[in-house]
Amino acid sequence: MTTTATEQNPPTWRLLLGYVRPHRWALLAGALLSLVTGGTGLLLPLVARELIDDLSHDRTITGALVVMSGLVVANAALGALGSYVLRRTAESVVLGARRALSSYLLRLRIAAVDRSEPGDLMARITSDTTLLREVTTDSLVGLGTGGLTLVATVVMMGLVDPVLLGVTLAVILGAGTVLGVIVPRINRASRRAQDAVGVMGASLERILGALRTVKASGAEHREERTLHEAAEESWRQSVRAAKWSAAAGNTAGLAMQIAFITVLAVGGARVATGAIDVGTLVAFLLYVFYLMSPIQQVVGAITQYQTGAAALARIQEALRLPSEPAASPAPLPSPEAEPAAVAFDDVRFRYADDLPYVHHGVTFAVPARGMTAFVGPSGAGKTTVFSLVERFYDPESGTVSLDGRDLADWDLPELRSAIGYVEQDAPVLSGSLRDNLLLGNPEADEDAVARVVKTTRLDGMVARLPRGLDTLVGHRGTRLSGGERQRVAIARALLRRPRLLLLDEATSQLDAVNEAALRDTVADVARTTTVLVVAHRLSTVTMADRIVVMDAGRVRAVGTHRELVSADPLYAELAATQFLATTGD
Repeated sequence: MTTTATEQNPPTWRLLLGYVRPHRWALLAGALLSLVTGGTGLLLPLVARELIDDLSHDRTITGALVVMSGLVVANAALGALGSYVLRRTAESVVLGARRALSSYLLRLRIAAVDRSEPGDLMARITSDTTLLREVTTDSLVGLGTGGLTLVATVVMMGLVDPVLLGVTLAVILGAGTVLGVIVPRINRASRRAQDAVGVMGASLERILGALRTVKASGAEHREERTLHEAAEESWRQSVRAAKWSAAAGNTAGLAMQIAFITVLAVGGARVATGAIDVGTLVAFLLYVFYLMSPIQQVVGAITQYQTGAAALARIQEALRLPSEPAASPAPLPSPEAEPAAVAFDDVRFRYADDLPYVHHGVTFAVPARGMTAFVGPSGAGKTTVFSLVERFYDPESGTVSLDGRDLADWDLPELRSAIGYVEQDAPVLSGSLRDNLLLGNPEADEDAVARVVKTTRLDGMVARLPRGLDTLVGHRGTRLSGGERQRVAIARALLRRPRLLLLDEATSQLDAVNEAALRDTVADVARTTTVLVVAHRLSTVTMADRIVVMDAGRVRAVGTHRELVSADPLYAELAATQFLATTGD
């Protein structure tokens, strides 16, 4: 079955209704309150006409004044309540959109994130979703209640005097023609303004993520210009949208002023000829004044809808990015779980269609239990092995299997629950040290945390920290040294009790003493689980049970250090460069 373009890109109003549907009853209640508020206002001109008639016939006006006062109070009270209900509902719509979008962004495929700007994605979840607030109240409800009030007002004006109604509608029709030209321009300018906000967010995220490098390079002024240019583009497009919105609002206001003057002139002539009395003319003029509010409400709804349509389009773009299937977290392996076996069979992979292949038919097998080291020149494809095992990416051809089962057949949470992964740059999240350690296993008890902290030689650092494990580590762990961040990342992985442990140069920033201690820890772990290590250091490579030599996206050789030094020239060269051959192993 084919999918039509309309199904892939549903109209904006349908997208908006999708966000509003869970709150439809609250929205309906607010709309009804607004309509009742409008209804009480519609009665005021009729009461005013009666009051004028009473005065002209020397009748008491007490009753008319009481009714008019009651209508004014009711109008104010119901208007305030309706406004609160609508605003609260609009905030709920924004909350729902932010929840849905944030959940989806967390499930994005890594390949989709690689092609996106994080700052732009953040703008979509912050500024774009915020615009839904105005769209829900000013556009959706405003169009409904304003439209109904407008129709009711026109009906009442027709009952008062059809001739004057015809004059009013002629003026309004002319204004509507002008608005038809203006509205599409608001949409285009609003979309460009939101895109510019996304560009500015992406630029800011890029700079803050490497602020030390920017400062050390003396590039603050150049990067400042980049930020300012993005901000100025957003300003220009926002001003353009404001210009057309102001033109739309003023067109509506000008139309009502012209209508008032025209009605006053034609109505005065009709009073002079005796076609209508003064009370009727006053009542009709009051309706003309009253007509201004629903017309401005409808015009505002249409212009706000254009802004919201641009925001909704950007939100939908994010929701169309490739994502992983939603699934509940899988339980972590039990301490008695068997270690995992990993195999690559003729795997070919590239990060994008327009990039060269990173793997050209990679094949190797790693048995359960023990340590396997991956060595080779930079760009050989070693880290990519880990990315494929974690299913951050899928191979273009060939298979990657865990325990003899193709990774494509694994449930993603189940697969990742079996793996502990320490990335090359060992990222640490903002928050406390405890939060970071428990990231992969929030149920770990204090004894397990203390044991891992001691194993990774973090206990001395924790003792020095002012609040121990509850000390904040700063944005991206800036309060920790590079070696401390690596130890935190290793401790975090070990707390998951993994069946397969992936270490991507996980000790590269450690001093000799801590590196030796963690090497012994990894050796102990390798006795009960499967450990894959990307490493360059002598100590790590020589202690491995097997070594996989990679070069230019292929596996050259597999063996022990002693076997490879004599059997593989590339490994022998790497070993000599790193003094591996001098150990006598």
